[in-house]
Parts: sequence; C-alpha cells; structure tokens
Amino acid sequence: MAICTQPVRRLSLDRPAASRRLAEVYADQEQAKRRIRLAAQGLHRHFGEGPFRLFRAPGRAELGGNHTDHNRGLGLAASVGADILAAARPTDEPVIRLHSQGYYTDVIELADLSPREGERNHSASLIRGIAAGFRRRGLPVGGMDVYTVSEVPRGAGVSSSAAFEVLVAGVLNGLYNAGGADPLTIAQIAQEAENRYFGKPCGILDQAACSLGGCMALDFESPASPRIVRLPARFAEWGLRLCAVDTGGSHSDLTEEFAACRAEMEEVARLLGGRALRDVPQERFERALPVLRKEAGDRAVLRALHFYEENRRVELQCRALERGDAASFLRLVTASGRSSQNLLQNVTLTQTPREQGIALALALSERFLGETGAWRVQGSGFAGTIQAYVPAGRVPAYQEQMEAVFGPSCFHELSVGETGGAELAADGE
Repeated sequence: MAICTQPVRRLSLDRPAASRRLAEVYADQEQAKRRIRLAAQGLHRHFGEGPFRLFRAPGRAELGGNHTDHNRGLGLAASVGADILAAARPTDEPVIRLHSQGYYTDVIELADLSPREGERNHSASLIRGIAAGFRRRGLPVGGMDVYTVSEVPRGAGVSSSAAFEVLVAGVLNGLYNAGGADPLTIAQIAQEAENRYFGKPCGILDQAACSLGGCMALDFESPASPRIVRLPARFAEWGLRLCAVDTGGSHSDLTEEFAACRAEMEEVARLLGGRALRDVPQERFERALPVLRKEAGDRAVLRALHFYEENRRVELQCRALERGDAASFLRLVTASGRSSQNLLQNVTLTQTPREQGIALALALSERFLGETGAWRVQGSGFAGTIQAYVPAGRVPAYQEQMEAVFGPSCFHELSVGETGGAELAADGE
C-alpha cells in the first residue's frame, strides 16, 4: 500500500482553525470529535498509519416537490444535521479503497471506470460512477483510502445514498482538485452516478440539498443550472419538530416502481410534444385528457396531475416560509402527502397488499396530530419513511405511539443544517 507523496495536511482538532470550523458545523462539538476520532482510528486500522484529511456530507429532508425534479419541476428541501464523516488520504496506487464502518471495503480500480452490471444497486457502482464523472469533465482522479462513519440513519428517508455520493465526490474534489468543483457540479456528478451506474433514474434534488446545505427552493427548468433560493427553516420558531418515522421495508427491489413514476410522466409529456412535463402547459394537458387516458393510461394521467399541483404547492410553501405562516405551510405539507398517496400512488404496492406501513403511519399521524401538525410521505416512497411536523411538547407521545407500532428504532427527530458537503479544517489553515 503506497502512500501518495503529494502534500497531505494532518488534522488537529485542538488548533483554532479546526475548532472554529467544528463550531460552524456541529452543535455538539465533543460528539463530533468522538466521531472524527472513530474515523481516524478506522482509517489507520484498515489502511495503515499516516496523515489524513477530513470530509463530511449531510443527509437531506425533502420538504416539498415529491417526484417533481426528474420532470424539471420545483422542489423544496433542506440538509439535516446528521452527516457522514470520512477520513481520507491520497495514494500512489490507481485504486480507490473505501470502508464504511460496520460494512465492507469497496475496491475500485481506476483503469476501467465503465459501468459494471454486477455492481448495480451497490455502493461500489456509486464510487466508480463518481470517479468516471470527474474524468469525463477532465478533472483529475487518483487513488485514495477512505474510512467513513455515518450518523445518517438508513431507512429514515434522509437520503443516505445521496449523502454518500456527495461525500465521495467531495473527497475526490478535495484530494485531487483543490476543492475546485463547485457544489452544484458535485451534485451533478453524484446524480449521474446514481442514474448511470447504480441504476436509479432520480432527479437531482437529493444530491443538491446534500451538497449545498441549508433550506432551499430549487427550480429544475434547466437541470444543469437550477435556480436556487435560500429560505428560512422556521420550524423551531413555530414550536414544531421535524420528525421521520421508518415504517420498515427496503428500497432495494423498488427501482422499477420508482422509475415508473418518471417514465409515465415523461410518456404523457411525449404524447403532448414535450420531453418532460415542464415542457407542457397544464391547460394543454387537461384538454388532452380523453386522448391521454387511452394512450398512456389513467395512472400516468393521475401522476401528471400530481406533478402540476405539486409544483404549485411548492411555490405556496416557499411563500409561507418567507412570511412565517405556519398554518398555511402545514396545510400544504398535508396536501402534498395526500396527493402523493392518491395521485402519484407511491405509498402502497399492489403486489404486497398486506404490507402498507407508510399508509398506516400516515393514518396514525393524522389521528394523533389533527390540526396541530402535518404529515406526508418522505422521499421516493413505496416503502420506508414518512415525515411529520409535531408540536415540541407532543414529540414524546408521538414517538411512543410510533415506536409501539413500528419498533423502537423507527423514530428520528431531524434538525435542519446550514452546511453542505465540505472539507473540515486541517493543520495550517
């Protein structure tokens, strides 16, 4: 194992620059330092002693715009405080070795970065795809040893996959490109890897939120350069807590279900002369309903209707955040959830009628919260997680009810983070 001879800074948590950076990113600096030491120890244990650099990428919460980004619609998202940390160093060998705590080591040889069928749906495909994305852009790529420690809960709907992608891209950007790729380019590279290598035809909302950080509205009319507006996340000010409930079930076999949402929307657009629904005015869509039912089918029509209505809701959610209108924001969140359930139809699977965890969690949340909160499916849907806005004083009771039904580890309270993917301070900075 050859350590690269190019300059590598040694991280010191006690230096003023490092302390300031940790204070900017983490509310609990001592907990952050413990996780950093775990990452450093893991790197040394798996790949040998030596200096290293530290990187992080947060998870994200989708606040509005369910399944709209892939048809060039509007989205509302926020990065969360939970993140993935990586201790990393470059090496002279043209190989990326990445070990995730509690899992296994992925080994990617850089000589051949073409997609591999056997890697689809596995983390190795994402690493390979990200390296290929840098190379396609003429950006340097080299070998590296990486050890990751994650507090982004899998199954909590905060997109651990996008956080992982942004992290790997951030490490390559820091080690070999002096941080020259901007956050949006990092998000684009990450999305391409998930589309082309992992095999999931997602939009770019998740990767953009993880890479840029904070609460933001995104307009994907031009996916290569989306319009981004920063917004205040007023939930704590309103006395609310943003919560996620993992109802169980894996997304590993649901790529086709996810892909069908995009494909059916695009089929409706194609029949009306567009490539994505953003190309087609809603009035033209509604005039063509009799033909669309026959040519694309009713489910595709319903999903297209969700797209148009969801875009409008995102606009209204943004206005509610800007003016501090909690009641309107909560109504729109719940309306989004009902549209996902009734029109988009990404809450239950017809082939597994006995398993309807998301629908059950939504129903229980409605009974518990009533007019005091809001609830919706979180992320891609079909299995996994719901999102709820719960009054602070009622969080313990809500958690107790959800855990009684879905298990003791199902509940997660999320905080909005202001920092996206980043390298943390090192000696000499």
